Amino acid sequence: MFRIASAQVFRNVIRHSSTDATLILERSINKVQLLGRVGQDPVMRQVEGRNPVTIFSVATNEMWRSGEGESSYAGDVSQKTTWHRISVFKPGLRDVAYQYVKKGSRVFVEGKLDYGEYVDKNNVRRQATTIIADNIIFLSDNRV
Repeated sequence: MFRIASAQVFRNVIRHSSTDATLILERSINKVQLLGRVGQDPVMRQVEGRNPVTIFSVATNEMWRSGEGESSYAGDVSQKTTWHRISVFKPGLRDVAYQYVKKGSRVFVEGKLDYGEYVDKNNVRRQATTIIADNIIFLSDNRV
């Protein structure tokens, strides 16, 4: 109880001691964890004046059973595959991902969501959702 009250007092002091009334220090979280299989070998791209980026895709699967009855083994099994675009900007991780991530390998990716826009080759503005990887754990050996 005392911790909660002191945390509230601390937050109020931070909010009200600022010279800028619009500055409110709040904690937020943007975290993604994916466990799946790599859909394509990574590519490394570099736009002029920017650091290179390694890009690959990861597929995650969701499975469920539908049907009548109380048994968990009755009914049809359905599956939905979702594809995720992974971008790796960290210099060390970027190079390791480019060298060791291979199509079909199983990986665990931690990172954050990023939403952006780009203009395609037909001059159409498109939206893209990307996972910016902070960590990659390799769960398959290289003999996939």
